[in-house]
Amino acid sequence: MVGIERVQYRVEDIELCTRYFEDYGLRLSAQRDDEVRFELPDNSQVIVKRTSDPVPGSILIGQGIHEVVWGVDTEAHLKKLVERVSRDREVRQDDEGVFHFVADGGIAMGLRHWHEKRAVITSTDPVNSPGNINRMNAHRRWVVRARPRYMAHVVFIIPQYEECFAFLADRLDFRLADRQRGLGFYVRAPGTMDHHNLFLLNANSGFPGIDGTAKFHHINFAVTDLDEIMVGKNHMERKGWAKSIWGVGRHRIASALFCYMPFPGGGEVEYGADSDALNDDWVPRDFDRSFGFAQWVHDMPEFWVAGPTWDVAFNPADAPGKYALPPASALDALSHDDTKKAVS
Repeated sequence: MVGIERVQYRVEDIELCTRYFEDYGLRLSAQRDDEVRFELPDNSQVIVKRTSDPVPGSILIGQGIHEVVWGVDTEAHLKKLVERVSRDREVRQDDEGVFHFVADGGIAMGLRHWHEKRAVITSTDPVNSPGNINRMNAHRRWVVRARPRYMAHVVFIIPQYEECFAFLADRLDFRLADRQRGLGFYVRAPGTMDHHNLFLLNANSGFPGIDGTAKFHHINFAVTDLDEIMVGKNHMERKGWAKSIWGVGRHRIASALFCYMPFPGGGEVEYGADSDALNDDWVPRDFDRSFGFAQWVHDMPEFWVAGPTWDVAFNPADAPGKYALPPASALDALSHDDTKKAVS
C-alpha cells in the first residue's frame, strides 16, 4: 500500500465545507449538489457527501471522515489483499474500483489500485543557525498560500483500537511505528515512509475531549515547512474561520510540526510538516502519553502546563520485522520507574 488514496467525509453543510477547503488550499475538482471532490497533487481525493448518505458499516458517530481508502501499487497485490480481507467479512466493489469493507473496530475502509498516483517532490530553503551559514546573500522564499501536497495520516477514536491494529497488521501488513501508553497506536502502511498513516486513538483513554464515543478526530495534510503552516493559519483566520486552540507546535512522537484547526464538517484539519520518515529498520517506541504529545506548543493545553514526564523506551516486543500487536504481558513488563527515566 502506497498511501491514502481517498477519504470520504459525511457532513451536514456541503457548501460551507466546500468554502472551507478552498480557503484551506485544496483544489476543487468536481461539484454536484450531493457530492464535492477535491484533488491533491499526488492525485488523492477528498470526497464530501451529506450525512443523509451514510457509509455502510461505519460505527463512527457525527460528522467527519467515515471511510479511508488505501492505494495499492499493483493489481496483483490488490487481489492478494482483497482475498485476505474477505476471509471473514463482506467486501464489495464499486464502479470506481474500490473494494469496500469494515475493519475490526468498526472503521470503514477500502482498497484500490492507485495507478494514477503521482510522486510529490518539494524543496526547502537552506536554514541558517549560529556558526552554520547555509544561505548567504539570499532571503527565504515568500509563501503566498498553503497548498497541501498529500494526506499523511488520519485519526479515529474507537473503543476497540487494539483489535483494529491487530487486524490491520495481520491482513494488510501495517507496521507499528510508536505507542503512546494507554492512548493509542501510530501505524504505517507498508509501502510508505511516513511515520504513520493512521493513529488509532483509545476512546476510553480519558484524554481531554474523548468520552468513549467512536468518531473521527482529525486528518493531517502535509505541507512543506513552518512558513507554509503559518501562512495557511494566517489566511484561514483572515477568512474568519475558527482559530486553532493549541496554535503551532512540534510533536515529540514523529517530530512533526503541527497546526490543528476546527473543521465545520467534524473533527479537525491539521497542517503538518517536517515529520520523521521510517522504513522497516525502525524499532517502535513506548511513550508516556504526556511526553509523546509535544516538544513545544504555542498555546499550552491545560493537561500540559505542568510539563511532561520524561518517559520513553524502545519496545522489546517489536524488534525489526515483528509488527503484530505486542502481547499485553510484554507491555506491562516495561519498566517506568521514575528513577530510571530515559532523557533522550
